[in-house]
Amino acid sequence: VQVYPGGVRHIQRGSVSQWHVPGIKKIECASANESQILIALVGGELIYFELDPMSGNLTEAATRDVGADVCSLDVGAVPGGKARSLFAAVGCRDSTVRLLSLAPGSLLEQKSSTALGATRPHSVALSNAEDGGALGEISLTVGLDDGSALRAGVDPITGAISTSPSRRFLGARPVAVSRITLRGSHSTLLLSSRPWIGRSGGAGKGRHAMAPMSYAPLDHGCSFSNEAVREGIVATSGNTLRILSVGGENDPSSVLGSEDDEAFNSNRIDLRYTPRQMCLLSARIAESSRKIVLAIVESDVNDFSEEDKKALGFDATGKSKAGSEKKESKDSGDDAMDMDMDEDSDEEEKKDGGDGDEVDDDEDDPTRITPIRGPVPSERGRWGSCVRLVDPADACSTLNCIEMNRNEAALCCASVRFHSRGGESLLAVGTVTGMTMHPLGHKESHVVLYRIVNGERLQLLHRTKVDDGPVLSLVHFQGRLLVGIGPIVRLYEMGKRQLLKKCELRGLPTMVKSLQAAGDRAYVGDMMQSVQFIRYDSTANKLVLVAKDRSPRPITCQELLDINTVAVGDKFGNVSILRLPRGADVGAIDVTGTRALWDSSREDATPKLETLCTYHVGEVVTSMTRASLVAGGAESLIYVTVTGRVGAFVPFTSREDVEFYSSLEGLLRAEAPRPTGRDPQAYRSYYAPIKHIVDGDLCDAYAQLSYDAKQKIAEQLDRSVGEVMKKLEDTRNALL
Repeated sequence: VQVYPGGVRHIQRGSVSQWHVPGIKKIECASANESQILIALVGGELIYFELDPMSGNLTEAATRDVGADVCSLDVGAVPGGKARSLFAAVGCRDSTVRLLSLAPGSLLEQKSSTALGATRPHSVALSNAEDGGALGEISLTVGLDDGSALRAGVDPITGAISTSPSRRFLGARPVAVSRITLRGSHSTLLLSSRPWIGRSGGAGKGRHAMAPMSYAPLDHGCSFSNEAVREGIVATSGNTLRILSVGGENDPSSVLGSEDDEAFNSNRIDLRYTPRQMCLLSARIAESSRKIVLAIVESDVNDFSEEDKKALGFDATGKSKAGSEKKESKDSGDDAMDMDMDEDSDEEEKKDGGDGDEVDDDEDDPTRITPIRGPVPSERGRWGSCVRLVDPADACSTLNCIEMNRNEAALCCASVRFHSRGGESLLAVGTVTGMTMHPLGHKESHVVLYRIVNGERLQLLHRTKVDDGPVLSLVHFQGRLLVGIGPIVRLYEMGKRQLLKKCELRGLPTMVKSLQAAGDRAYVGDMMQSVQFIRYDSTANKLVLVAKDRSPRPITCQELLDINTVAVGDKFGNVSILRLPRGADVGAIDVTGTRALWDSSREDATPKLETLCTYHVGEVVTSMTRASLVAGGAESLIYVTVTGRVGAFVPFTSREDVEFYSSLEGLLRAEAPRPTGRDPQAYRSYYAPIKHIVDGDLCDAYAQLSYDAKQKIAEQLDRSVGEVMKKLEDTRNALL
């Protein structure tokens, strides 16, 4: 069947039959399945065709004027064991989507409709929630002009659209929706500024999951299947036609993640050592253009540097020097013959048959590509370290990598813009030489400054030697560099040959582990004694302690939420949110001067931070940041743990959400299964009582319950099972 603006062409067994549009009208859009065709003419007139199963001819079955211009429609797929689809979805330019009946007794009769507000539908798609002949709920997916996707359930008997559809922002371009088959189930392909796939049961039975594809933006796409690609997608991108294989859950080349990490796509960067910290820098590549690059500092203890490993004859790839030299010589010698491979393919296969088998054997051998741990130094305090520059826009390719000096470890980095340098982004790296853990000691510490040249390589400006402890944290602070050196916080200005010390604050409890800054305040995370708030007094050129936490926490990471609130993670797996009480900094006493010597002995001399929230994650939180994972979405607190887990704390925006999730959590404590028999509340309160945080993992267990248990909990919440599931899905979509 071919549909063109002037009519419909049906080709069958070499014969062609045509149907022409009456008058001067043109076909606006069309949709078809195995036995049904629905077309929309300019002005809003719909014409429905059916395929006669006996003769194989198309017959015009019904017409209808919907009263508005049609911009998209879909007749749906024919369910298994059925002869036709019973419904058709029609998107109109009056910002409505209408569901029409295709049943023989009520052709094109409107069953229901939904209003979309200010935006218009760009595409619509109907998909069956269940396979086989069973009547399952039908899912209606609408792609909108504003880059959002709307999904609603459709009753398979009455055709009523659910009154509470879920909506999600996907990208900056209008969303095109089409049906595909993925892992044996019906799914939807959504194309905006990035491609997405929607499918049922992605992270739990009864749940609809949305996952981004790790692929370039696509213009159009639909399902594709042949002998080579059983479940694929044929798509266009610009002037190219592409056939994609979605792949299985454990397929490393898959463009869709597994169920555990389906919400993320990732780019892998092979590093020499363990990454310690990273930061983004804005590098100038021309007078009016800039480039964002990522700097990563890497270091490993009890390891040789790259230069020492080569001197010892160690090859980290596991390949022998002879094999690598042979391969390099072969590649260099065959450069001119690559263009003639098609002409001399038979001769080349005969000549290189034996060599090709050896290369294939080497590639198939997993030990050849597995990284090998290098030789372990005999003496203590040996470190291997480097600074790497990565381009995030080019598949995270490495632009430049500088190896540090022998036994020197780069432990922290920061982007700093000195006012004396005109605001140019420089990379500051804190290094420690000869550092030992037990006992804790080091030979010397440095702050190294690099300049980004043309957004491609690092240029060393100077090295500044610092005393009093290792450099574990750096941060940009009011056009200067604030450095944490052991138990000291020191402020530096840019000099010609080295950094110039301006002021410092001594007397911090143990060792500065993390630093952040906002305005005239700096937030210091101590390795054993939680967080201290300090303020810079520009008139006196000194740093003043403003407030500190009353509870000792071994800080591993921190993230600033606002000027008075900070989130911290400790080495026992707890996440806490601390806030400075209102007006507390006004009455703070400067205990560093001699005038306040008498007042410093009082217990309330320094204001104390309030603990707003406490939650036990169960793993050491190594880093956290405040970010939005969805374009246009609200910010959340994203954290990662030592085992590679990624989690998030989503702030509630209404009292209704707080009451709903608190009630749901309380009911699930009794109904949810306990694999270890442990009380969820007791686990989340392992070190300190859980406070003002709802256990999302426990609420997520609602989807795993039986239908009777779901119904029981929903009745106690005065909601239906579908409303509870939609609430959970909306919260997940707001984050992912």
